[in-house]
Amino acid sequence: MKKLPVLLLLAMSACQSPADQSPAERALSLAQETIIVDGHIDVPYRMTVWEEDVTESTYGGDFDYPRAREGGLDAPFMSIYIPPDLQGQPEKTSALADSLIDLVEAIAERAPDRYAVATTVDDVRANHARGVISLPMGMENGAPIAGNPDLLGHFFDRGIRYVTLTHGKDNGLSDSSYDTTATWGGLSPLGKDVVGRMNRLGIMVDISHLSDLAATDVLEISTAPVIASHSSVRAFTPGWERNMSDELIQALAAKGGLIMINYGSSFLRTEYQAQGASVQEAIETRITEQGLEGEEAHRARADLRRAAPIGTLGDVVAHINHVRDLVGTAHIGLGSDYDGVFGLPAGLQDVSTYPALIQALLEEGYSEEAVRNILGENLLRVWSEVERVASENAG
Repeated sequence: MKKLPVLLLLAMSACQSPADQSPAERALSLAQETIIVDGHIDVPYRMTVWEEDVTESTYGGDFDYPRAREGGLDAPFMSIYIPPDLQGQPEKTSALADSLIDLVEAIAERAPDRYAVATTVDDVRANHARGVISLPMGMENGAPIAGNPDLLGHFFDRGIRYVTLTHGKDNGLSDSSYDTTATWGGLSPLGKDVVGRMNRLGIMVDISHLSDLAATDVLEISTAPVIASHSSVRAFTPGWERNMSDELIQALAAKGGLIMINYGSSFLRTEYQAQGASVQEAIETRITEQGLEGEEAHRARADLRRAAPIGTLGDVVAHINHVRDLVGTAHIGLGSDYDGVFGLPAGLQDVSTYPALIQALLEEGYSEEAVRNILGENLLRVWSEVERVASENAG
């Protein structure tokens, strides 16, 4: 089995049967026993802003080794994020992607007893069995591939196992949910070709950030299940295309895929978007007024952000409930967007908090099997199917 600290409560519950455990004890046990996959954590790009050693405890951010262990996290997908303002510069985008992959590899090399890069479902299961946190990788924004589609094989060889086709602007592959240009009316011809290439290689296609038309194109073209690595439900944020409509969620489920729920406050309710912007502005104003720079500014920003949660754990449960009622629990995963969003809900502010969500789901009436599936088995099933489709194509 696994894991470390948390451990007074674990020791107390170790000799108890599940029926004898309190809800908090059972949630903690499940967190430590179950493979927890998070579809999107922005550690690599965070390290370019404020470098800290995530093999140890860190002051800033939402992720480090001790907190991941406390939360029971096994496979956080490291986001290889390409900012949209670099689009159209193929050499810069591919060099940035390679440098961020180097950074992930360096984390694993620095602490091989704690982390290992994972490129297959088998890797994740084997690492879990020996108590090591897997670091699978997904590329957020396919701009490097739009500049040179032959690089897709290179990035597969380097460990990329999903690609979010675009980000905040239309690129050479796809229209973006954040853009209003509708350059392609969905996917570009190259984007359609790249989806096929991803299916043949064994890279999951990620429709988070895509426009509705582009996401629909992916679902029509892909021969393998598709994921939304860090999206939530549009019913709670009407008119905001970045979240997924009920119709898209149903189409995603019909394809065998899943939506991985984003914890970011702006994804949870429309009113939290203005609230988050206001809190962030107030924090930056305070830092400026105090004349803080460098390390002092980073630490103050981390303190003030933690002191200002936006939303509740119950908001995240509401999104999960909505998807369950729409398409069932087999099509739900977790894609927190830790280290990639400003606002987070109270009770879910970093990677130590998965047990709190587990407890809430159990108290909501979810079976332990359903909880295990939501935590990780659903994503591992989809990833396995993507591997299978690629293997058949290779044969």
